[in-house]
Amino acid sequence: MPALNETFSKADRAPFGTYIAYRQLENMFSRNNIKNEKRAFDKTWNDISDTASLYVCITPGLYLNEDEKKAMLDYVYAGNSLFIAASYIDEALLKEIGCNENYYPIPYYDFYDSMRITKTILQEPSFSYYYLPFKNSFYFKDSVFTKVLGVNEKQQANFILFFHGKGKLILHCDPRAFSNYFLLKQDNYKYMQTAFGYTGSYPDHLYWDDYYRKLSSRRSRNSNSDDGGFSTFGAIMKYPPLAAAFWLSILLLALYILFGGKRRQRIVDKTKSNENTSVTFTETIGRLYLQKKDNKNIAEKMTTYFNEHVRNNYFLNTNVINDEFITTLSRKSGVEKNRVESLYRAISHVHNNAVVDDYQLLSLNEQIQHFYKK
Repeated sequence: MPALNETFSKADRAPFGTYIAYRQLENMFSRNNIKNEKRAFDKTWNDISDTASLYVCITPGLYLNEDEKKAMLDYVYAGNSLFIAASYIDEALLKEIGCNENYYPIPYYDFYDSMRITKTILQEPSFSYYYLPFKNSFYFKDSVFTKVLGVNEKQQANFILFFHGKGKLILHCDPRAFSNYFLLKQDNYKYMQTAFGYTGSYPDHLYWDDYYRKLSSRRSRNSNSDDGGFSTFGAIMKYPPLAAAFWLSILLLALYILFGGKRRQRIVDKTKSNENTSVTFTETIGRLYLQKKDNKNIAEKMTTYFNEHVRNNYFLNTNVINDEFITTLSRKSGVEKNRVESLYRAISHVHNNAVVDDYQLLSLNEQIQHFYKK
């Protein structure tokens, strides 16, 4: 599918250039040398005094100031023909001729459309193509000075002729009808031949616009998003109903955030995490034993926990304490053999004596702690 790069440049051979249209104009008006105009229309009109010339402007959009609009109408009034094909035509110009345009800047993706030239006597065939359809159209109240030349598939006027003074203002609201892509499709080149047949007699001079095409491209680049696509926000803001719906949506979203974001249930009290009181409990029990001077009981509990440690970590039977046990425990734990022997002599003393004094208790504790550190 062709890319949406609508340059409408006479030098562009891409799908939406006008290389074919420009060459076809050269063939249709072979006696004329086409003059490429790169100035605003009021500057061009000041330098010419034509009364039977043709000015062709194919551009994405036609944006005019007051002087340019007046110059175009004066040019037509003098007896010249002005042919404009643009997706957007300046509203001030349309208002002067009592016309309005239904403009659709957002693409429609049914990818097929057709249009035809309307004649009072001969019904022309439709010229179709496979791409974004022709949705733009004109509507007007006064049909005395305005004539419908072509319609789209929905029978809406998209090509009109307005008689002004001695000349003709010819408007087409879809420049893609003069693009390379459209004209190279089957016999669509005949559409252009028929369309320019309405410009009248052979013109004295032929002008091709390069000013408004470039102006429209610059405006499009400035208004488009960074990735080069359509400016969605700009398209929404262009139409009051869409703009109103957009701002209403923003307002409703803000109200939802303001009121819907509030807490809907009571604050849950922060629960204090459980503390590990095992160490505190052990220290408290130890102080109680010390205060009661029950050294014997403390020492026995210490030896019991120590033997449990030996069984769980070194997988040794602590019921029989002999030289083989001492040697194996020393090898597995990395504690010197003489220290292991001294430790178990202290343990044996605790079991065999009814009284354990403070010095013996402290000595036993130091030996056990030294073993644990290894």
